[in-house]
Amino acid sequence: MADVFTVLAADHAKVKAMLTELEHGPAKATGASQNQLDARTRIVQALIIEESRHEAVEEMYFWPAVREHHAAGSTLADEAIAQEREAKHVLAELDKLDADDARFEALLGTFIRAARAHIEFEETQVWPGLHAVLPAETAEELGRKIADGKKTAPNRPHPHMPPSPGVLKAAGPAVAAADKARDAVTGRVAS
Repeated sequence: MADVFTVLAADHAKVKAMLTELEHGPAKATGASQNQLDARTRIVQALIIEESRHEAVEEMYFWPAVREHHAAGSTLADEAIAQEREAKHVLAELDKLDADDARFEALLGTFIRAARAHIEFEETQVWPGLHAVLPAETAEELGRKIADGKKTAPNRPHPHMPPSPGVLKAAGPAVAAADKARDAVTGRVAS
């Protein structure tokens, strides 16, 4: 199994690819066809699913490890969780919109800027210090927990759910089940 840094880097790469596709893809303002707008909406839905799962497992496993092992862990985790909470609010709004909605592109732009800044924060401010002090066995265990946790993590943003590891571990599977039921009713496809 890959260590935590490898697992999170793969998530980040997937998200960065979606962000780039959205930045360069056709939008309503640039004359996109309805098919292109529908595709854009689907990409954003995939991004919302990926980000929701990723942030949930980080809050369950990664940020507690940062707090425990990194000298500045509490400060770094608090800042990252605040960034994630803001992103969840934006994603929750985006989740209600289609690409032809007037607010869609403004919200998407806000999210893209915030997501890029958050990823850079994690990769440059958090990872180096944690990597230096995290035992290899712990890094492997965290990688496994995060990879496994994504399978049962919520696939929608829940900005009002406390980012407490205990709450997320207890309520997360039930919330994820409700998300999946809602997806079944609405026809939203989660990978």
